[in-house]
Amino acid sequence: MNVASKIYRNDGNPSVLSLVPLAARTVLDVGCGAGDNAAILASRGVAVDGITISVAEAETSATACRRVIVHDLERGLPLGLAESYDCCLCSHVLEHICWPEQLLYDILRVLLPSNAPLIVALPNFLFVKERLRLLHGDFHYEPSGLWDETHFRWYTYSGGRKLLETHGFDVLHSSASGVCPLRPIRRLAPRLAKKFDAVVCRLWPGLFGLQFIYVARPKMNFSRNDDRACAFR
Repeated sequence: MNVASKIYRNDGNPSVLSLVPLAARTVLDVGCGAGDNAAILASRGVAVDGITISVAEAETSATACRRVIVHDLERGLPLGLAESYDCCLCSHVLEHICWPEQLLYDILRVLLPSNAPLIVALPNFLFVKERLRLLHGDFHYEPSGLWDETHFRWYTYSGGRKLLETHGFDVLHSSASGVCPLRPIRRLAPRLAKKFDAVVCRLWPGLFGLQFIYVARPKMNFSRNDDRACAFR
């Protein structure tokens, strides 16, 4: 598979974008895809710097981003990001990274000066339908979606929080967005179904959440001189 030519395209991630501070003027979109989140933020007057490993994505997202850098995030953030951003997005990115520690420490570095938030979205591999699929012995990777062939790590609801807290962040908010697979109710009473989705995702995020959402800030007592956080390559 040639990741340099792969393009991830969607309508943006509303659950993530709704958490971007209204006062944010600069956003670092780590794993910007085709620039769908960036385009929505740009329409609000936000300057977005994007990072992607795909040359094809960089060409596509350039129309929405102030700047796009082609870079392998396994090595952390690219050089030259001296700016302190008002917000950083990692929307469905960390599951693609085999060893995310350096990336998180580098993100911490560019957020610490302004104490800006990091907003993370992670897919839930153990969504109820996927659990049933696994019980039936059905496991095979696909070109995209939850079973994407470039998904190298999987996180539970508590595991995503622990990942951030272990690497210099305080998690201020965590939630799950998803659905309860009850098609008759959804078809006959869509508004009721939407409310029901919110309730079950709050009570059982690991079962009914399609994605986990976290808002985190740098720990105030986390030193920028920490050797782990300051591996400036």
